[in-house]
Amino acid sequence: MQLRAEQLEAQLSKSLASVYLVHGDEPLLALEAADAIRAAARRQGCDAREVLSVERGFDWSELAQAGASQSLFGGRKLIELRIPSGKPGTQGAAAIHAYCEHLARENVTLVTVPRLRRDDQNSPWFLALAGAGVVVDIYPVERARLPDWIGARLARQGQRASPEALGFLADRVEGNLLAAFQEVQKLGLLLPKGELSAEQVCDAVANVARYDAYDCSAALLAGDMARYVRVLDGLRSEGESPVFVLWALAKELRSLERIQQGLEGGRGIDQLLRENRVWGERQGPMKAALKRHARGALERALVHAARIDRASKGAGPGEPWDEFVSLGLELLNEGKATRAAE
Repeated sequence: MQLRAEQLEAQLSKSLASVYLVHGDEPLLALEAADAIRAAARRQGCDAREVLSVERGFDWSELAQAGASQSLFGGRKLIELRIPSGKPGTQGAAAIHAYCEHLARENVTLVTVPRLRRDDQNSPWFLALAGAGVVVDIYPVERARLPDWIGARLARQGQRASPEALGFLADRVEGNLLAAFQEVQKLGLLLPKGELSAEQVCDAVANVARYDAYDCSAALLAGDMARYVRVLDGLRSEGESPVFVLWALAKELRSLERIQQGLEGGRGIDQLLRENRVWGERQGPMKAALKRHARGALERALVHAARIDRASKGAGPGEPWDEFVSLGLELLNEGKATRAAE
């Protein structure tokens, strides 16, 4: 069985599996998922807990011994296997496979690893764990879902806020889910239960947003100029190199231009997206951007990007951060003109 983090609570309320494999790249949600599994195991009579952390020189025979031995009091036991690298190695992979084949069903095994690549998820040791129990996939909370996530967390402590206040909160903590969690807890301590005004939220919340260059290119792709400028300001204040920001923006612009050229040549959109390595959730924004921006506008944007590159290296006029804003405004205006002409 494969679940997302938000589906775990419902599964635990129905039954407790013998094995849980938690993997993902959002530490807060991974920690909460593991805590939920531990709590459910305690409720189901796991009165002992044994933790195995795989470091250099780890003896994999300890895993088999942990599964074979009983709790001190003869009851059920929770066995935790932590693999910080996500790489058990050849010996570890064999040990995990053998462990699953001789699983002591009265115990509960919790395995935690970081986000694994697709080929790792198809490895025999991963599939053995998945076949023996439940895989919990931990994904980051996307920007579009962040206000709802914050609203749900506020509801847990008896508070609620307007969409405007939730949007303000999301802007301040974007890219930093642990900070979002802490800000929600702070609101619970500082303010009473019930409806929170936008003024109360603004006064209580700090600006702890964290951005990366990919957030900038995503905002440009979505045509969200307000967020694009906000991310640029955040990156600039954090000391990010404009060279890396430019690389991320130009990469997205080049992909758009290549796909647009292919469409003009009569090729199918799905094949073009695959060729340009546009997968999953990126496809929707990319298709929308293709409708907004003609090929000529994208070519002009790439020429502008080349000017920014020279400015960032001191070989041309202009201030790179200001030019990023100009580039975004030019694309936005050309996109509006394209829609108006349709």
